[in-house]
Amino acid sequence: MAVLHCRRTVQTCAALQPCDKGRTMYRYYIEKITVTEADMDMQGRVSNLRYVQWMQDLAVAHSAANGWSMERYAAVGQGWVVRQHRITYRKPAVAGQVISGATWVADFASRQCTRRYLFWRGADAALLAEAETLWIYIDYASGRPVRIPEELSRDFAAAEEAEVRAALAAG
Repeated sequence: MAVLHCRRTVQTCAALQPCDKGRTMYRYYIEKITVTEADMDMQGRVSNLRYVQWMQDLAVAHSAANGWSMERYAAVGQGWVVRQHRITYRKPAVAGQVISGATWVADFASRQCTRRYLFWRGADAALLAEAETLWIYIDYASGRPVRIPEELSRDFAAAEEAEVRAALAAG
């Protein structure tokens, strides 16, 4: 468990599996997030823009935990861009609450992956939001989609939503 500096107070990588290089692969990634006043919209609840930022932050952190930092993507000259976000808001979160954000890769195709997200408030076992992003893998120089390298796809394994929900419920 590592302590981070900013809104995220504790990060947890879960569902460990060995990779072919002897390191650990994290099938899903969970962070505890302390909601601040800066996260609020004019209605006094977490802004939809903040959820999108948290989604990106979780994806980047999960990727880095599996050995694919932003620096590594830059070195290979390829990386991910968002094609589409879909978010369903279930219940509001407000300043002062501690929530959990979870992400996992639901599936890989040759040039894209679908990444899922859940935002959960453990205090009352409330599902706050569920989301999905379609990420496209591109070449940075051309901006065109390219095939996901085998090395990258080997470092991630699709997870099932049920196992992520169980981990969130367990706290």
